[in-house]
Order: sequence, then C-alpha cells, then structure tokens
Amino acid sequence: MQFDYLIVGAGFAGSVLAERLASQSGKTVLIVDKRSHIGGNAYDRYDSSGILIHPYGPHIFHTNSDKIFGYLSQFTDWRAYEHRVLASVKDKNDKPVHVPIPINLTTINTLYKLNLTPDQLEIWYRGRAEKIEHCRTSEEVVVSKVGRELYEKFFRGYTRKQWDLDPSELDAQVTARIPTRTTDDDRYFNDTFQYMPLHGYTAMFEKILANPRVKVMLNTDYHEVKETIRFREMIFTGPVDEFFDYRFGKLPYRSLHFQHETHDTEKFLAAPVVNFPSEDVPYTRISEFKALTGQEHPTKTSVVYEFPRSTGDPYYPIPKADCTALYNKYKELADGMPGVHFVGRLATYKYYNMDQVVGQALATYDKIVGKREQVAPVILSAPLTEKDVLRNDLKIPVAPGRKSQPIPAQPVATRADVSFLLSGGNRQ
Repeated sequence: MQFDYLIVGAGFAGSVLAERLASQSGKTVLIVDKRSHIGGNAYDRYDSSGILIHPYGPHIFHTNSDKIFGYLSQFTDWRAYEHRVLASVKDKNDKPVHVPIPINLTTINTLYKLNLTPDQLEIWYRGRAEKIEHCRTSEEVVVSKVGRELYEKFFRGYTRKQWDLDPSELDAQVTARIPTRTTDDDRYFNDTFQYMPLHGYTAMFEKILANPRVKVMLNTDYHEVKETIRFREMIFTGPVDEFFDYRFGKLPYRSLHFQHETHDTEKFLAAPVVNFPSEDVPYTRISEFKALTGQEHPTKTSVVYEFPRSTGDPYYPIPKADCTALYNKYKELADGMPGVHFVGRLATYKYYNMDQVVGQALATYDKIVGKREQVAPVILSAPLTEKDVLRNDLKIPVAPGRKSQPIPAQPVATRADVSFLLSGGNRQ
C-alpha cells in the first residue's frame, strides 16, 4: 500500500497533522512511533490503583487561542481547571513555608510578615529591583523585577537544578514569561482557556486518530519502514539532529527522571504541584494527579517527583546562544529537504507548550495545502482495528470503582459550551 504521508511521531504535532490531512484533504497517512502508545509525552493511563496518571509528568492545557481550543474541542469535553502551584521555601525567620508561585501579594506578605496592599507591593518591588537597561540573561530578568533576595530564594536554585546552568548563563526567555503579581491572584497561568480533557489526553488522541485513512504503527522506528513503505511526503516530529545522523554533533537537551509513588491517603500535597527551589532538595517539584484531573479516590493518591538530568529522553532544548547556533545548522539542512516537513519541539528545537505545538501543526497544514481555512474537522468514529494499527487494548479502560463521568468536582465544558464560549456568548 502507498501512503500520501509518512508521519514520524504520534504526539500532538504528528496526530494533528494526520487528522487534518485525512479529514480535510482526503490523504492517506501512516504514523509510526517508537513508543508503545500514542499521545507522545501527553499520554496518560491508569495506574494499578485506578488513578489516572501522566507518566511523563503533569500536562496542563492552557491557551489564549480560540482557534486551537475550538479545534481540540471537537475531540474532547473539558473540565475547567486553573492551575495553582506552591513553592516550599523559608521565611524571614528561616522557618519552612509554602507560598504561591508566581510571586504575588500573598507570597510577600507571608514571607515577610507584612500586610501590604497591591499599591504598596508595587512600591516594595521597585525598592528592591535592580535597574538593568537591557536584560540579556534569566538572572537579569528576575533581579530587574523583584531584586536579588527573591531571585536567590525562588529562581536561582530551581533554575540550576532544572538546567544544570546558572541563570546568568541562560537566555532571558527562560524567566521572561514568568509573571510577578501585585495582587493575590494565585493562578499559575493567565490564559483565557484553562481546561483539562475530561477523560484524559489519551482518549482525546484516540478520537483525533480515528479516521480510517490514518494508520498507526507503534513500537516502530521509522528507519525500519522508510525503505519498505511507499509514501509521497514525510512529516518528521523527532529530533532534527537524529534525522541528519548528528552531522554537526548532538543538540543538547535536558531530560527528566520521573519517580511515581502511590500513597494510602486521600490527599498528599497542599496544592496540585509543589516546587522545591532549594538545591538541597534533589527534585524540582512534586505533582498530585487527582488534583489535576478531578478524579475521586477516598483512600489513595498518586504523585510524581521530577529529577532533572542530562541523559535520557530529550525534553527541554537548552536556551543558550551556542545551542541555537548549532540548531541553525540543522535548520539549514532541513529547509533544503524537499518533501519533508519538520514540526514540533524536537524537530524545531524549541520549547513549546501543548497549544503552541497544535498551532504550529495547524499552520503547517495550511502551508502544505497552500491556503488558510477554518478549522472544521470531520470526526469519524470507526475504530482502528487493522493489525498494525492502534490496538483496542491500548485504549484507557475505566478504572475499577471509578464513576463513568470522572469529574464531578469541577464544571464540565461540553462541545455545546465551547461553541457558546467561542461565539462570544451568543447561543445559536
């Protein structure tokens, strides 16, 4: 059989492009992935206690794009979820406290035993900020906003653990997107749309890939099939340096080790995620999955500890000028490859949020077909049953003892609600 497209990688970039090409352009697509599952790093599954976990760390969906939110809403209902994070630090008396991060009014008042108002906090920040004309590093971004003491307490140690580099060595972009607030707003993100897929990410990916024109081969390296499977064009979402056999050397990444634990208690953390900025603690954060998904379990909860490291699966491109320069050499090769499209984090060596990867994939589809069109996917519900396609036993089962509607704790946004939101509040 000949395919119109061979897509390497079944994460957001590959799956969205497969869906677009199949449903909107009538193309046949073969997706191959080295892993045993679809969904890339967003893949979720139930653990032995029946708790829905994210094996590759917490994935929180948020976006300001109504186009991206509207697109994904064709494949899932949503649970309203605004992410909150606490940082475990020491106050002015050297006593451990948990305070909101990003830094806000509550953070400062708790740490310093103050009772500032928002206007007073703005003055307080200015009194500690260092004047820097043009911020070039992550360190300069932070100290120019809140001063050196808060930089040392919240940012320096965490950044050194995460990147194995001092913030003074990293591009300003690493900390530039972290807000500093004068109010008691303790949300981690400011985005318009903050939701979690109601039944999880894997269930959403199954619907994205449900078109019978899309075939999926798992546990498969594309090198194993590219010479035997006939295809017209390729979409590559893996590491760009790997595609070119590391011609200029390996692009540097930071990786993570995930330590998953299940505890015999209903709740383990004081917040969905707790950060640990101190270098005395080897991990950067702990996340509790039930707080993210809204799942209920009266006697057990599952958490994950994240330990940054230099070896392992590539997660974070290193934001340094020399790394960017090395990537640009590969980009020049990629730009000269006819019939191959490089899409996603690894293929373009950029740290994207999930919505940004979806946006890049939608834009790539527009570029491929040579026009810009409204997102209106045609969802085909026929299951994938072919031998080398997504197997039924890879689908997430309903956990024992779990309600069929898993999220009673927070509002649910259905497709009708999404249409209402995107229409500006006018029911059709």
